[in-house]
Amino acid sequence: MRPTSLNCVYELAQKDERVIFIGSDLGPGVLDDFKKNIPERFFMEGVAEQHIVGMAAGMALEGFIPYVNTIATFLTRRCFEQNMIDLGLHRTNVRLISNGGGLVYAPLGPTHLAIEDISIMRTIPNMTIVSPADANEMRRFMMQTIDYEGPIYIRLAKGYDPIVTPDDIPFKIGKALKVQDGNDVLLVTTGITLGIAKEVSDVLKKENINCSILHMHTLKPIDEEALIQSSNEVQSVITLEEHTIVGGLGSACAELILEEGINIKNFKRIGINDLFPSGYGSQADMMKRNGLSVENVISTIKTFSK
Repeated sequence: MRPTSLNCVYELAQKDERVIFIGSDLGPGVLDDFKKNIPERFFMEGVAEQHIVGMAAGMALEGFIPYVNTIATFLTRRCFEQNMIDLGLHRTNVRLISNGGGLVYAPLGPTHLAIEDISIMRTIPNMTIVSPADANEMRRFMMQTIDYEGPIYIRLAKGYDPIVTPDDIPFKIGKALKVQDGNDVLLVTTGITLGIAKEVSDVLKKENINCSILHMHTLKPIDEEALIQSSNEVQSVITLEEHTIVGGLGSACAELILEEGINIKNFKRIGINDLFPSGYGSQADMMKRNGLSVENVISTIKTFSK
């Protein structure tokens, strides 16, 4: 997913002279072709993330379209004031490409786990938040970022994740994808949790439990119309996110469903509880320990009918 997003930046830069790339202490070889062929629009600024966001905002105010890439925790926690004032308040056309959303950097411990980045960025007015499920969806999204107004926070997964998004459903920023219909339970996903939802659906279908899947690649602005319509068609709603349940996808859906007075029997947020995930290990291991597994989602759904 990350190579796809960065390759798209280079492709866009070749077509549009407004596109600029700004990196922060990235490894050798990142966008070498960009650096070699368009050096005047390639910047590697080192460990200075707050400076980079301010620099990008200034360039955007001069008519450029900067794409900033660094680790998600540094781009959100460390740069909150710059994101709020320089990007949100001034509605600058800066694209923040964040590496390692969620539990990706599990081997590095809690300081590198971006489990609250969505909730942080949701508080910023004018900020768009997008979390694609796979490389194909990332490419469809990136091609739409040139002419989009305002700042965008782009959440990257680990990379090389299975392709789970359908090619036949058009992608549009701010419009959820209805991946499949079902009349028992609605699974609302974002990022790589779409893959979990599809596995859950395949298992439960054999037990005559039909799942509807709504993929929220855009978390802000959330597709209110799609969520309302899909929630009205089922008895239960479950949200799946590789993120804390505080302030993320689940919170956004709960807020809307309650405010609209939608009559459902059950609602459950599945994500990381209000804690610092303990221990180290792989992303997959930590997701399982925190309930982000096919087995846990199936178990949760089955409790609804008891």
